[in-house]
This record gives sequence, structure tokens and C-alpha cells, in this order.
Amino acid sequence: SYQPSGSSITGGFKDTRLGPDVFRVTFSGNGYTAADRVQDFAMLRAAELTLANGAPFFVVMSTVDRSRTETHITPGLSHTTVIITDHGNKEKYSETTTNSPPHTETFNMPAVEMIIRTVPVKPDRELAFDAKFIVISIRAKYDLK
Repeated sequence: SYQPSGSSITGGFKDTRLGPDVFRVTFSGNGYTAADRVQDFAMLRAAELTLANGAPFFVVMSTVDRSRTETHITPGLSHTTVIITDHGNKEKYSETTTNSPPHTETFNMPAVEMIIRTVPVKPDRELAFDAKFIVISIRAKYDLK
């Protein structure tokens, strides 16, 4: 979900101010997050920071894919059931063993890092994003309050 980063399980955003009008914005998802959602949420955070910084536009200066892959292995298990029944002088013994092999799951953990610069006026020669428009459209797309 769209939230500050807490752990690799939930994902979220982090941001760092690098200058008066420059920010590093990172959004990380978990193994169930689509890559385009991660990119949208990074853009949303960039737009929010832009508006909080008093600017209407931002320029993306650089983007880095910070995605990673995690592999989780569940060990195999063996379970043995023993049944001993008493029939007078005789005992009957039976045993059943069930094996389940190890299971490996690989998760793609999408993440993106952007360096943005907030700008007071839309520049002529750079692609600049309208922060207010980004906030409204991405919040509507994901039904965020």
C-alpha cells in the first residue's frame, strides 16, 4: 500500500532532501506488488513533496531500478505414523511415512529510485510533471484518500 517504508514485507516510500529543491524518492514493493504500481507510487510521492516544497512542477533528473529477487526455501518434511495393536499374545505393528520435498519460491521485489527537482515554472526544454495533476490522477487510479 501507499505508506512510509516500514519493512521489506510491506514496502513503501522513503525520501531524502538533497538540496533546497532536490529530493531522492524511493518506493519499494513486496513480492505481490506490480512494477507499474511501484512507479506510480514513486511519482505520487514525488508530486506530494513538490507541492509541500511550494512548487507546482517537478522534473525527474534520474531513475534507477532498485528491484531485487528473493528466494525462500521451505525445508522438506517427513512424518511417520506408527500403529501398534495388541491381539492377546501377539502385537501387530504398522508404520506409514509421508515425505514432502523442499519447496522453493522466488519473489520479485520491485523498487524504483528517482532524483527529482521541484520547479516553480514549467521549463521549456525539460519534461516537467504537474504535481497537482499527478496527485489527483494516481490517487484516483488506486482509490487512495
